[in-house]
Amino acid sequence: MNEREILTRFKAGTLEREQAARLLAAAAGTARPPAVARPGTPHPPPAATGPHAPPTATGPHAPPTATGPHALPAATGPHAPPTATGPHAPPAATGPHVPPAAGPVAATAVTAGHARSGPGDAGTAALAAGGGPGAEADDRYAVVGVAGRYPSARDVDAYWENLRKGRDTSAPGPPARPGGNPLAAGQRGHFVDGAADFDPDFFGVTAAQGIATDPQERLFTEVVWEALEDAGCTGSRLDALTTAAGAPRAVGVFAGVSSCDYALLAASAQNHNLGTPAGGHAGLSATAAGLLSLTGPAQAVDTAECSALTAVHLAVEALRRGECAAAVAGGVELLLHPARARDGAGEGVGAVVLKPLSRALTDGDRIHAVLKDTYSRFAPPQSAPHAAGEESAPQAASGVEETRRSTAARTGHAGAATGIAALTAAVLQVRHGVRLAPDGAGTPWPRATDAHGRRLPRTARVQVAADGGQVAGAVVEEHLTAPAPPPSPAAGEASGARRPHLVLLSAPTPAHLAATAGRLADWLDKQNQQDKQNEQDGQGEHGERDRQGGQGGDGAGRLAGVARALRGGRAALPCRIALLVHDTAQLLTELARVGDGRPADGGSALRWADLREGAIDPLALNEAPETGDFVAALWREGRLEQLRGLWLQGVDIDWAALETPEAGEGTWVVPPASVFLRRPLWHGAGTASQPEPAP
Repeated sequence: MNEREILTRFKAGTLEREQAARLLAAAAGTARPPAVARPGTPHPPPAATGPHAPPTATGPHAPPTATGPHALPAATGPHAPPTATGPHAPPAATGPHVPPAAGPVAATAVTAGHARSGPGDAGTAALAAGGGPGAEADDRYAVVGVAGRYPSARDVDAYWENLRKGRDTSAPGPPARPGGNPLAAGQRGHFVDGAADFDPDFFGVTAAQGIATDPQERLFTEVVWEALEDAGCTGSRLDALTTAAGAPRAVGVFAGVSSCDYALLAASAQNHNLGTPAGGHAGLSATAAGLLSLTGPAQAVDTAECSALTAVHLAVEALRRGECAAAVAGGVELLLHPARARDGAGEGVGAVVLKPLSRALTDGDRIHAVLKDTYSRFAPPQSAPHAAGEESAPQAASGVEETRRSTAARTGHAGAATGIAALTAAVLQVRHGVRLAPDGAGTPWPRATDAHGRRLPRTARVQVAADGGQVAGAVVEEHLTAPAPPPSPAAGEASGARRPHLVLLSAPTPAHLAATAGRLADWLDKQNQQDKQNEQDGQGEHGERDRQGGQGGDGAGRLAGVARALRGGRAALPCRIALLVHDTAQLLTELARVGDGRPADGGSALRWADLREGAIDPLALNEAPETGDFVAALWREGRLEQLRGLWLQGVDIDWAALETPEAGEGTWVVPPASVFLRRPLWHGAGTASQPEPAP
């Protein structure tokens, strides 16, 4: 029995502490194979090849290539990662979201004592400290990121507000869409706002490439990015998601989709000068994976209404087989062609980020919920087609069930997006402790206890059956955590010293940066107002869930958590600001300066950099093997001014490796997603000259 198996059994409660300690001691004396080099080390592992290597996206479904003046230079020099070649090479990493050059900064920071703890480290530490594991972690999968856009809901928070209040999101139809209102007079449906819009600049593609891409692919790509940001996995933490062979960014993309209206509209226009967008589904997952430089499996699946839940099941199976370290799974449905119009039609797009529960606990992820089981099967249709198979899955102990029927009442008949809308609703209910009544309104959901008074997790069942007989589902369980310990002093903080917080924010263009800074300021101000309201009303059940979700606590704790999340969980894009602030009020002042486009003055806590033009890393520190030790020493001593100067010059710093939080939920305070400057991009309709920030 190896160390991982011992720790998994200990976490599951099948081994006593003394047994586990003896087995670990015995395993420590066993010869171990050489360790696989981490990405970013001077000797990275060879590129994945063979039948299981991700294929190169080519042909009409190939994702658009990120190009233009905002793309970062390719990684070069002796420490650059090897380039995969041949027919099985992954898509070329280009554009503003290409992973940073693999240099000595991350590598030597690891050797300097700041390496991330692996599962063995976390378990061994728990045994040594005498503390038991917080949750059973074998063959369960954590939902660590959630994102989506649903009728009258631009994000998951707005979706939850609609669900909780039982709002009717039906409307006559979107007459302002370039393709026209798909509904006939007198019909009502549930539609996503801005379905025709996209932000090509954010992803480093041209407007022409955006126009040639199905809006479903574009929306899904944006939501995948938002889900990864919610999971804190678009920066160095994304690069650290490796397979056993050492391939970086090993994130799978699994998409459910069942319509191709955009290609039909383009074909009916018969404008040969514009070309015809691809009509298949293969590009949906490949576009997202290619633009975000992900190297795991990329699969699109069509099982009608249960497509998204089938995609979730495929993602779990890929994680179970070790094909990827994390996975993004979801679905999308847009009603664009009038031939599919019907009363009660719906739309939606959503995604979740999944990890094995044991890894999510080790990585200190915020865990929204846990998937206990997923399945996909065929069941012969019954006399009532929408009920096919819906009563055959294990009942949720709590009685909470999300089905095709319940979802259609809230989002309309949303086709391939039905499953992800239902799953998201279940995750939100168990996380917030609110049960949705049949009419859609939310009521408090008391937590059950066992005979000994111990808390039992809330559980929900999700199952969607398609008319043809396909059935897919999942069992969702609340993730219970112990109260979070008080935060430990930050690195380099002297006793009694008032150490500033280093807040980093970046975007592909100055306009994106200003809009994202404004969104962050609005969110922080709203959180401050909520803190004041909580002080007056008491936290209650919602306050408990907020704290467990990592968004609660006082302003000082939130500021430290936001700063950590922005450093280690977000991508380092070309246009950057770095702030040294002591409190939220100072941060709000400086963010307002960015939003207004005012330059920093001599005494400001704010510094800017635009790496789209000019030298990046002018001293070539990324190529120096001593740089990692230097960076680690600066962090230990609290030299934040020097560290932000290096980051603004383009030095690659693995912040997550420098400041690894202890394993457990609540260590990340997740700020709002980056802003997309979306504009209409439609086949044959031209483009808008002035993009507008997404609300």
